[in-house]
Amino acid sequence: MNSAPTVKRRILIVDDDPLLLQFLNEVIGHAGYETATASSGEQALQLIAEGEPDMALLDITMPGMTGLELARHLKTHTTVPFMFLSAIGDSESSKQAAAFGAVGYLVKPVDAERLMPAFEAGLARADDIRQLRRTEHNLNAALAAGRETSLAVGLLMGRYQTDRNTAFEVLRDHARSSRRKINEVADQLLAAEETLNALHPLFASRFKGR
Repeated sequence: MNSAPTVKRRILIVDDDPLLLQFLNEVIGHAGYETATASSGEQALQLIAEGEPDMALLDITMPGMTGLELARHLKTHTTVPFMFLSAIGDSESSKQAAAFGAVGYLVKPVDAERLMPAFEAGLARADDIRQLRRTEHNLNAALAAGRETSLAVGLLMGRYQTDRNTAFEVLRDHARSSRRKINEVADQLLAAEETLNALHPLFASRFKGR
């Protein structure tokens, strides 16, 4: 039985130095990654618009849009994690990279022996951050669903003068019978109540004018 083919991780490399760009492309590609290259921040944005890579490797100093400006855009408008490349290796530059949200920092000149361990460490950190975001998203969704259900149960309690357990069981049974999630039914119930409340003053004004 054939196993499913492994999907290659896609890495975007951005640097205005053509020789370094070719070197990084060859080393990272030879390590088993799919690569895309850009010689400017503007070109990188065009490639990202076609499909977000798993990680971007950004030269900090480039003409036009700098690596820092590109990183700010990635952080604000995408979910693409990024590492920085720089000829400056002082601690202040490393702190600035961390402040921008970089998952790693490579100092030029880069050799293959140092590149891949640092690169793969950055990619692993990016994966950890992505997993944390996914977990946070799922948790927030669960909490939101719980709030909707709780509000809907309270609404049913007031409308039908019943206790909390009965209201919840009725809501749950209705969700099961209609083959929907309980939070979907709760959300629909709350939306209907909101619409009725919005219509109430309109009816009141009409009856008042009679």
